[in-house]
Amino acid sequence: MSIGVRRIEQFLAGAGRTILVEVDQALGSTPREAGAWMLVGAVQAFGTIGGGQLEFLAIDRARRILAGKDDPGEMSVPLGPDIGQCCGGRVVLSFLELDEGRRAKLIERMKTEARRQPDVLVFGAGHVGVALAHALAPLPFNVTVIDTRRDALTDLPEGVEGRLAAVPEALVRQARPGSAFVILTHDHALDFLIAKEALERGDAAYVGMIGSKSKRATFAGWFRREGGDLSLLDRLVSPIAADVTGDKRPPVIAALAAAEILRQYDANAFAADRRMRTSNEW
Repeated sequence: MSIGVRRIEQFLAGAGRTILVEVDQALGSTPREAGAWMLVGAVQAFGTIGGGQLEFLAIDRARRILAGKDDPGEMSVPLGPDIGQCCGGRVVLSFLELDEGRRAKLIERMKTEARRQPDVLVFGAGHVGVALAHALAPLPFNVTVIDTRRDALTDLPEGVEGRLAAVPEALVRQARPGSAFVILTHDHALDFLIAKEALERGDAAYVGMIGSKSKRATFAGWFRREGGDLSLLDRLVSPIAADVTGDKRPPVIAALAAAEILRQYDANAFAADRRMRTSNEW
């Protein structure tokens, strides 16, 4: 189960009565887009619509609704000096109390959205692979770490799947279109096999391989000898995380690689429809 879905279920289980606050309209410069949402209970909140005074006002309104001092509906908020925010735009918020049926619909909606998220396959559960798993876990991806060694798959974060595979390159063939492949195993020959499979799919959003310029050159020679199309090498990111030179700490490499992967996806790829409410959903 997605870590996001699990956390929403945990929140709803303990929050009691809950208000769904959603950005219905985002006009001009605003901290979040239309469709951004949060849940507000009597003492806790989950998610964010942008923080600052806007979010404070939204939480206050939601809790007034829960206390019977206000009604559900909409609230239009100009983001200017009057509330201490200088975005300059305007946000229209909607407020809806979640009954049991609406809670179930929200959970199912989140499960569907999680299934739509792009897949990232991380080959290798060494220091960088585990660091990358931690960097990717909070992002809108379905992350799987693959290794040939069972004991290497024991330190993965919540929400990240670990898979033991004797032939890791076979999992490349089974991946969904638009997947990202990050290759950092303990074996250069295995790296090459996986990279070849990923490049020759033709539909990968990202193919990255850890290493150096000399490793890339060695791979290019091997790829040519194996009959690979050399034009595909333009799609290979290797070495990964090359924006900062000289810093080889795994968390730094992981953060930069996560940013590289994010840049390959249009925001709409993460969810075809982020909005929690439609005219007929509730």
